[in-house]
Amino acid sequence: MLEYLQYAPVASIIFVLTIATTLWAFNDEDIYARFILNPYNVSRGERVYTVITSGLIHKDWNHLFFNMLSYYFFAFQLEAVLGHWQFGVLYVISLILSDLPSIQKHKNDIWYNSLGASGAISAVVFSAIMYNPFAQMGLLIIPGIHFPAFVFGALYLIYCHFASKHARDNVNHDAHLFGALSGIIITIALNPRIVHDFIGKFSEAIQSLQR
Repeated sequence: MLEYLQYAPVASIIFVLTIATTLWAFNDEDIYARFILNPYNVSRGERVYTVITSGLIHKDWNHLFFNMLSYYFFAFQLEAVLGHWQFGVLYVISLILSDLPSIQKHKNDIWYNSLGASGAISAVVFSAIMYNPFAQMGLLIIPGIHFPAFVFGALYLIYCHFASKHARDNVNHDAHLFGALSGIIITIALNPRIVHDFIGKFSEAIQSLQR
């Protein structure tokens, strides 16, 4: 852990804080009540802070495990190339932006709640894809099958868009989709040269295929 603290201190703090807060919530229902995002309340100016705190708690062990596993694979390396404060800005702003569509969509649904860091983690994953679009990515549920990161990213966006409109699985697909888009936009804002480098990697790949 000390090694991670040295080269990715912001990602390390977020990682530990998210796990610790979720474990705290597992043992204290009052934390869920105080930290969870309720669009009905937020849209009326109440408990606005939950756009942040809802990203620190998770529904259950599976939710926590898969989010933190995805975070672990991408966040520490991303901070090393993006920068420390830049990574913090990317994570926090994406966490907020990923919740805004849900707040608007469910502003009259007093029963609707949302929690988890999925929006911000989607931003981290897509920021990493911008830096390395040809990295191999796969799914745990389909071992042994991998895609170039940019293909995986495109399929993920298509799935989130479709699921947001049609799914009934109680998963906040809007947060996933808008978190991913926020990650791309914020990465470009923090490092405009990434667009040139991203296109350049595709040009190199095409040239290598023509040889």
